[in-house]
Amino acid sequence: MYRNLTVAAVVPARDEEGNIGAVVGELLALRDVAGAPLIDDFVVCDNGSSDATARCAEQAGARVVYQPTPGYGIACLTALAAIRPADVVLFCDGDGSFDAAQAPRLLDALADGADLAIGSRSLGRRAAGALSLPQTLGNRVASLLIRQLWSAHITDLGPYRAIRTDALRRIDMQDRLYGWTVEMQVKAIQHRLRIAEVPVDTRRRRFGKSKVGGTLAGIVGASLGILSMIVKLRWRQARRSGSYWR
Repeated sequence: MYRNLTVAAVVPARDEEGNIGAVVGELLALRDVAGAPLIDDFVVCDNGSSDATARCAEQAGARVVYQPTPGYGIACLTALAAIRPADVVLFCDGDGSFDAAQAPRLLDALADGADLAIGSRSLGRRAAGALSLPQTLGNRVASLLIRQLWSAHITDLGPYRAIRTDALRRIDMQDRLYGWTVEMQVKAIQHRLRIAEVPVDTRRRRFGKSKVGGTLAGIVGASLGILSMIVKLRWRQARRSGSYWR
């Protein structure tokens, strides 16, 4: 629990045996000022790993659920279906690129009144090579589109984020692939939720290759998923309002 908010952590992971144990261990080691654990429940979704990701996550203290169908969104949805009741859900990648010690920044934003807190890599410090050029450019383009189409202040689509569970129910997440993060942010804007961006630092992954920036298929898949989600959500809004620009 953190500032009277119960916290469930969700981590989608595929082939992250070299990283997932540290990610789980560092988050579970977080304590509040009274020495109590910040994380009340921790679920890792093993998204069809061919290595020991699940075993490493369990040994570090997480509960593990399995989703053989590949996809970032469906892995998150599978983990969400397994968490115990909580006030807040904290999302984090399993590659060790984020600093667990900065999770309270996201939780503080919610405790102070936000519905959704995005960890912005653009506002924080990035280690050399932490993000590939396609990842950096893709984030800039998608953020620019959201700013232009919805007049919202967005600097990043960072996966290190926290959201109140009542807000999560309101936006009714559906995407099963790479459009997950942008779907959450745009729907939050559309539902007029209170959104906060906080700076988070980005490290180079400890082991292995990025599923997004490390392969051509990942780059293409993520780019198409993000852009198509932006178009889809804008089109649905236009149909409801009767005007593309309203």
